[in-house]
Amino acid sequence: MIGGGPAGLMAASVMARAGLGVTVAERMPTVGRKLLMAGKSGLNLTKDEDDARVLAAYPDCPAPLARALADFGPQQAMDWARGLGQEVFTGSTGRVFPKAMKASPLLRAWLAELRGLGTTFNTRWRWTGRDGAVHLFDTPDGEQRLHPEVTVLALGGASWGRLGSDGAWSAQIADTAPFAASNAGLRLDWSDKMAPHFGSPLKAVAFTAGEIRSRGEAVLTPEGIEGGGVYALSPAIRAGAAVTLDLCPDVPLSALAAKLSRRRRGDSLANHLRRAVGLDSLRRALLMEWGRPLPDDLGPLLKALPVPVRGLAPIDRAISTAGGLRFDALDDRLMLRESPGTFAAGEMLDWDAPTGGYLLTACLATGRMAGLAAVDYAAACRSSIARR
Repeated sequence: MIGGGPAGLMAASVMARAGLGVTVAERMPTVGRKLLMAGKSGLNLTKDEDDARVLAAYPDCPAPLARALADFGPQQAMDWARGLGQEVFTGSTGRVFPKAMKASPLLRAWLAELRGLGTTFNTRWRWTGRDGAVHLFDTPDGEQRLHPEVTVLALGGASWGRLGSDGAWSAQIADTAPFAASNAGLRLDWSDKMAPHFGSPLKAVAFTAGEIRSRGEAVLTPEGIEGGGVYALSPAIRAGAAVTLDLCPDVPLSALAAKLSRRRRGDSLANHLRRAVGLDSLRRALLMEWGRPLPDDLGPLLKALPVPVRGLAPIDRAISTAGGLRFDALDDRLMLRESPGTFAAGEMLDWDAPTGGYLLTACLATGRMAGLAAVDYAAACRSSIARR
């Protein structure tokens, strides 16, 4: 088992429960670092919704991923957490969290279970590729060469390299799609007038890019905009779609026009926008930043203010990445076609999803699928040897 993130640990759990002797090789000093980081503000385990809505969250969902999610979706993810002694709750948006909120209690329970099943953890072991069927590692004790019966690769994507996912493994495996930032902030060039608003939350707005419309809070930063309200736009922005901002998402254009027409004599524009349509100072500042010269008919501009995005935040600052090992390189149970007995799972696979629990659910689901396939492959090999 190579990689100690959620996908790797899930595969290790499945394999250990089936009686295989499991060794987890992890390049970092400890396992589960990205999971712990994700849980700092509340570990979003999954999204409590039906199968159709779950699958719709994964653009062009590959068939193996769809099967993995059908077998291990939101309900199974919640049951899994409960099985580790972590009660969960569902928030108002359908997002599911452990009651403890943090990831650390769940990870501790998970690792205790794995150690109880006899799993060995080798940390500071960096996978450097293969020599035929032998896997090579750079370790504190020099190069190590392992020839396991079966292997699951769960090497991660290319975001948050300081936590262990730098995508360097892609140089060792063919059939990979280039990595690209996903669930990333927007890069913008601000005028000096916007500096006082850095760090301010942007609420009661809706962003649109291509076919994607996203509601949710965001925060202005010196580099652009960060937050859930913009992260979902990443696929459309990568495809070249323009971005617009609806400053009054709960007010139809016709109603907005009526409100704007009732301007008091002597009222400044700022006061009029505040009183008539409830624009706070930040939304008014954005209107002036991107909308000038203002047209006489402000309604359409308030509903679709062009956002001059320069691109997405750098890949290492993205929450996740698209790209990675292509599904064409795998069979329907996530085994590498060019390397029988070697399976792959998690963010190293070429799939994409928004935040909201979808990322972690898919990592767990593919880790489980790869682990089950590895167990079956090992059993088939042993049976073949026994018949000789």
